[in-house]
Amino acid sequence: MTISAPAVVLLCFLVAQRLCELALSNRNTKKLIARGAQEFGAEHYPYMVCLHGSWLIVLVIFGIGQSLSIWWLTLFVFLQFLRVWIVYSLGERWTTRIIVLREPLVTKGPFGWLRHPNYLLVIAEMLTVPMIFDLPYVAAIFSALNAAMLTIRIGEEEAALAELR
Repeated sequence: MTISAPAVVLLCFLVAQRLCELALSNRNTKKLIARGAQEFGAEHYPYMVCLHGSWLIVLVIFGIGQSLSIWWLTLFVFLQFLRVWIVYSLGERWTTRIIVLREPLVTKGPFGWLRHPNYLLVIAEMLTVPMIFDLPYVAAIFSALNAAMLTIRIGEEEAALAELR
């Protein structure tokens, strides 16, 4: 198999990004818990990590030798600006877990228009990144698995927010 240098760069970026996000999430989670926040939906969290980790592993296995679609890559770059906007808008309240603080919800940035912009971003990335590598079956399988996960997750988050209001 031929290894594609652009694919390696993109895959390394994705892995590094996700590891940095987990570190940021853990730091923010500790701060929020110290401020009296509560975690909800912890039972499904390991499955969500497994889903996202599996997605990355599959992308590495099948994407490493692929050329990149410039159109899908351009969309991905746009999504990264959205990702930064979301994380910045939530600040220390951004985590990969459902951590609820008894304070008003964030309504700045994309949260002024959408209830769950981060989930919309993840849906778009689960589709976009495999398509960068021309892996439509990976996009379809993981999009379906992610939809099932988000059904559980959003339900848990909404119930937690309703409980604490």
